[in-house]
Amino acid sequence: MRTKCIQWGAALAMTGVLAVNAGAGDNGEVRPGSRAPRRFTLDEAVITALQQNPSILTARQEIERTKGLYIEMRAAILPQVNASATFSDVDPHLESIGGFSGAGTTGTTGTTGSTGSTGSTASTGATGGSGSSFSGSVGSERSYSLSIAATQVVFAGGRVVSQIRSADFQRDSSYYSFRNAIDTIVSTVKQQFYQVLLNKALIGVQEESVQLLQSQLQDQQNRFEAGTVPRFNVLQAQVALSNQIPQLISARNNYRISQLQLAKTLGLEFDPARGDNAPLEAVGELTYVPRPMSITRAIAVAKENRPFLKQQKAVVLSNREQVGVARSTYFPQINVSAGPDFRSSAISDNIGDVRSGYVLGATGTWAIWDWGATYGRVKQAKAVLEESKITLDDDTRQVELEVQQAYSNIVQGRELIQSQEKNVEQAAEALRLAQARLDAGAGTQLEVLDARVQLTTARSTQLQALFTYNAAVAEFDRVTATEVKYSLCLDEPSTRRKLRTDAAPTPGPRPTPLPLNGDCAVKNRTQTTVVRSSGK
Repeated sequence: MRTKCIQWGAALAMTGVLAVNAGAGDNGEVRPGSRAPRRFTLDEAVITALQQNPSILTARQEIERTKGLYIEMRAAILPQVNASATFSDVDPHLESIGGFSGAGTTGTTGTTGSTGSTGSTASTGATGGSGSSFSGSVGSERSYSLSIAATQVVFAGGRVVSQIRSADFQRDSSYYSFRNAIDTIVSTVKQQFYQVLLNKALIGVQEESVQLLQSQLQDQQNRFEAGTVPRFNVLQAQVALSNQIPQLISARNNYRISQLQLAKTLGLEFDPARGDNAPLEAVGELTYVPRPMSITRAIAVAKENRPFLKQQKAVVLSNREQVGVARSTYFPQINVSAGPDFRSSAISDNIGDVRSGYVLGATGTWAIWDWGATYGRVKQAKAVLEESKITLDDDTRQVELEVQQAYSNIVQGRELIQSQEKNVEQAAEALRLAQARLDAGAGTQLEVLDARVQLTTARSTQLQALFTYNAAVAEFDRVTATEVKYSLCLDEPSTRRKLRTDAAPTPGPRPTPLPLNGDCAVKNRTQTTVVRSSGK
């Protein structure tokens, strides 16, 4: 048996740099009598999801299930020791001799007899619709037997070994599925966290726009009362303000919805004490951190590191062993057994009068002709193996596509950020000049309103560009498997030969068994948490 490595860890490399914001914002206010929302930085949100997210907890239990399957399959190759016992206590009336019952003709046509450990019986039968019978027994009223036997599989055509290997590969697959779930949840949490920050910032933009329109409306009302502007200017300001308020309401609703979605991903339960307040508060801001990596290098790293591909490779190897399981029926199945046997006396009621001895035995079966049943099972197993190889090829192309899409989104976000660097400053300056021209009587109110719309659009576009870039980086880290780093006693890719999809995979040296017990230590730059197999 291989020596097991039971210690393992995962180091989380966080790429987003968040500046902590002490203020909760206008939407962070808590109504009297309700509980304040929990505050989360990005690191804290990721750690909480690793501890409580249902997808990760489910994947963890799948590891335990496949570990149990491996233990079950491994047990088949070891000797099985079984004990069996019987006891009987027969009523004395049934043991009496000379009992007679029956009526009618006595045309007897046959006699049968049998003798067992509990006595002897004899009977005569009559035909013709009725008859008579006689039964009797001589022996002990109580009898028992006890046997202990060890059974060992001697030859099974490679079935047991193939089943063990298949179960081992299934255990590997569940481990890679667990790693894939971690990568997916980390990426999802980061994107949802950025979405919360974006919606919170958009609320600030809309609120500032509403304040500017309110100030503009008040200024036009004052000018109208002074007789310097027509009432049309006041109506124009009122319409602009009324059109802007729904956008502020929508922004606040989007913020609440994004908070609820993030809380669900983090595994937070509804707290009645908070009422309709937000379940959490995201602390931080959207920033731009360049991420240099060529597309060629990114694809190569993804193919090497993605647990998604490793999981499918383990499936292919498991299906290959299933072909051996199906083919084993071509060969004979031989088992041997041996053990002591204890039996009570057949003619004595003394419970201590026992006979003992050993029993040796062997059983063998061989399906010499099964009308193609074994051939059909082998054909099915080979077809499943080929399907898994095709799926692996397609998954490889899917990984290439995901990397290219994420890379393209990063480029888009970077170009948007660069294009908006001066746009906000220019839009703010244009609004200031339009307001100055209006105050001097050289401009019109329409110019001011248009400049205000351009400033709001520029700020919203800048925030959206930051979100697009950060979300694309989070997705890029997931598809290249560079976000979470795993540390094992022996790196699993180097322990198997390269899997060829154009031919049946060849088995190589087996890896160090995956560490399926204990706790998973997940670390980032500032804190450490533990993902326990028992749940939260």
